[in-house]
Amino acid sequence: MDRDELLARVLSLADEGDWDAAAEILRERLSEFDDDPAVHCWLGVAEGELGLEGVAYERFKRALALDPVDPYVLATAGNGLAAFDDPDAERALRTAALTAPDVPLGRLLYGAYLAREGYLDDALVELRAARDLDEEDPQVAYELGAALALAGRYDEAGDALGDAVRLAPEDGWVRTVYGLVLLETERAEEAAGELAAGARLSEEDVDAQIAAALAAGAIGSDAVAYEMLERGRLRAVEGDLSLVTAAEDRLEAGPQAAADMLGDELAPDMLRTRLRQRP
Repeated sequence: MDRDELLARVLSLADEGDWDAAAEILRERLSEFDDDPAVHCWLGVAEGELGLEGVAYERFKRALALDPVDPYVLATAGNGLAAFDDPDAERALRTAALTAPDVPLGRLLYGAYLAREGYLDDALVELRAARDLDEEDPQVAYELGAALALAGRYDEAGDALGDAVRLAPEDGWVRTVYGLVLLETERAEEAAGELAAGARLSEEDVDAQIAAALAAGAIGSDAVAYEMLERGRLRAVEGDLSLVTAAEDRLEAGPQAAADMLGDELAPDMLRTRLRQRP
C-alpha cells in the first residue's frame, strides 16, 4: 500500500481502538517512509496509547525534525512533546494555530498548552476560537472549562463543563471535574450528583469515589455516600487506605464533617491537580 493507504488503514485501526495493530503496521513500513513526518507522528500516537511514552516522545521529536507543514501533525506532535515539558512544543503548537486558523485541533491544543503554562488570556482566545469552529467537540468544551477554572472563573467554567458533559456524558473524568467546579460555586446537590456519576464511570479512580462519598454525605445522602466509600475501599491500594478511613470517620460524624473534609482538604487540591493534566 502507498502512504495514503497506509495512513487510512492506521486511522481505521485507531477508530477501532486497535493500537497494537496500528503500531505494528507502522513499524513494519517505517523504513519506507522514514522521511514522512505524518508516519512518525501516528506511530507516536499509537505507542503513547500503548503506554510507551518515552518511545512515543522520540517519534514526535523525529516528526518535528522533518519540518512538517500539516497542522494536524504539528499540533499532535507538539502536544506529545508538551507532556514532557519540551520547549519545542510551544513552537509547533503555535505554528499549527497560526498557519491553519480554521483547524479546530490546532487552536484547541495550543490553547490547552497556554492554559497549563499560565497564559490564561491568550489561552481563552484560542479555545474560544476552537469552540466557534466546532461547537460539538466535547474536548474543546472541556478545555475551555478547564482554562476558565484555572483562571478562577468558576461560574463560566461550570457552563463550559456542563456543555462537555452534555456532549460526552459517559466521560467519567469530565463529570468529576465538573462536579468539583460546581462545589466551587456552592451548588452542593448538583455537585454531588455529578461526582457520583463520574465515580461510577471511573471505577478505578479512588479519589473520585471518595470525593463522591463525601459530597453525598455532605447533603445527607447516606446510601450513596456509603456506596461510594465502599467502591473506593474495594479499589484502594495501601497508599489510599488512610484516605478511605478518614472519609469514613467524617461520614460517621455527620454532614458538616463530610463537607469540611471535602471543601477544606480534598476537593481544592484534587481540582487543581486534574486541571493541570494535559490533553
